[in-house]
Amino acid sequence: MTDTSTAPAPAPKPSVTPEQRHGCLSPGVRPVTVDANGITLSGLLSEPSHCSPRALIVALHGGGMSAGYFDGQAHPDVSLLSLGARLGYAVLALDRPGYGASAVCLPRGQRLTTQAATVRAAVAGFTARHTPGAGTIVLAHSFGAKVALVAAAGWDETGLLGVDVSGCGGRLAVSPALVGREGGMGDRRLNWGPLNLYPPDTFRLARTVVAPMPALEAGSVGAWARLSEAVLPRVGVPVRFTFAQYEAWWSQDDDDLADLTARLSSAPRVVMDRLPHAGHNISLGWAARAYHLKALAFAEECLSSSPAPR
Repeated sequence: MTDTSTAPAPAPKPSVTPEQRHGCLSPGVRPVTVDANGITLSGLLSEPSHCSPRALIVALHGGGMSAGYFDGQAHPDVSLLSLGARLGYAVLALDRPGYGASAVCLPRGQRLTTQAATVRAAVAGFTARHTPGAGTIVLAHSFGAKVALVAAAGWDETGLLGVDVSGCGGRLAVSPALVGREGGMGDRRLNWGPLNLYPPDTFRLARTVVAPMPALEAGSVGAWARLSEAVLPRVGVPVRFTFAQYEAWWSQDDDDLADLTARLSSAPRVVMDRLPHAGHNISLGWAARAYHLKALAFAEECLSSSPAPR
């Protein structure tokens, strides 16, 4: 499932009008809070309007972002929350620990393994009060991808069907010291890639979804290469990685992808995909719909191989 196409980027699509953009959330998306063993996490939720959810997609944003990353407002095609609900999924995008509602009680955030435990508790709390369908798929970006993989490795409950991650690999291509910096052309290249990959208004509207990266989170970035050696072999569900064409944070040559696949020795299936015409922040760009559709297709594959009733 690897596409190494280098075809020219498609022509820009027309920008959304103010009338099409209703407030700061897409239609059908609402703010929620979730209890995670006494820690309140905020987030955004969308659900199918005419049926029970087929499954729950839990979306985890990257460092320096928020749950709004998955409900981009620059164009209607960008929102994972809207698309997932139209295709029959409940989509819960969480503000990870140290962001949103939990930033007050966790101003320094949480270390990676603690975050993973908090996210598992949040999912358990949410599914105890909402219909989760056949189970849970975790879709995560960048630092959130690390949290998702650590959470999956320690998932001691039934119901986890798969993990779909983007913007994360096994070996950084740059110095960890660059994480959490603000401003500068180099930072923009790492986080975004070419600016024509994004709809007009993306960078003005993105100010509503960015947030400071908590200190404990930023300080743990360099430890991932070592930690992943212990974590990835314990992930026992299908995993899909997506690397953007202009991903600059992570090494993604064939040897890197082979090493990642080998580490996921307990996963029944590992998919490595490359997405053309996309930068690091895939879910805010023109390629967002293609990525989200591929991720939801992977969710369908996880559902079809699950013994749980659907």
